[in-house]
Amino acid sequence: MKILALETSTEQCSAALWVEGSIDAREVLAGQRNSELLLPMVEALLAANNLAARDLTGIAFGAGPGAFTGVRIACGVAQGIALAVNVRVAAIGTLMALAGASGAARVVCCLDARMGEVYQAAYERVGDNWHEVHAPGLYKPAAVPALPVGTWTACGGGFAAFRAELSARYAGSIERVIENVIPHAREIAVLAAQQFLRGDTLDAADALPLYVRDKVALRVNER
Repeated sequence: MKILALETSTEQCSAALWVEGSIDAREVLAGQRNSELLLPMVEALLAANNLAARDLTGIAFGAGPGAFTGVRIACGVAQGIALAVNVRVAAIGTLMALAGASGAARVVCCLDARMGEVYQAAYERVGDNWHEVHAPGLYKPAAVPALPVGTWTACGGGFAAFRAELSARYAGSIERVIENVIPHAREIAVLAAQQFLRGDTLDAADALPLYVRDKVALRVNER
């Protein structure tokens, strides 16, 4: 399999190429320039591996939750390439990608969702796959779901932004916290390869971002 993976749900823009189990990845701190930087990154990645888009087996993208514009960019580019070369798409949750990046077996993931909230999900590794303990959701930090009994690793920028609230909520459950891990195309590619092997993929036209939140700004009276 040859799978191109894209991730732009944060300020870090990344692309990765999975070729029969080997991964080549690129990344750059893009800020608000994901749309400007992603396609040249993809072109450079393919060229470095002597491939063209028509050689790909499939496309994967970080579906969210994350920055609204960012997840739309990754989804749109994935759809465009997939439609052009007639391949299928895998939509990978960014919080599951965070779990994969943590290196742990039981992981609670939190991203800063702004507006005083976090995107949260929890996963447990079962063999080569992830079991979803908490589906991605949007919460006030003090109201995230309690974790099942056991020892957990916490990861993601939500723990840097709301350390006190989340530490209090998860007291006794968290063994360690990894604040600086982010969703990355490397983990998107690994998870996508598993989905392609299972046949768990989409027509490009059916690929959609996972927003979780449908409100993007506070009203004047809420500020």
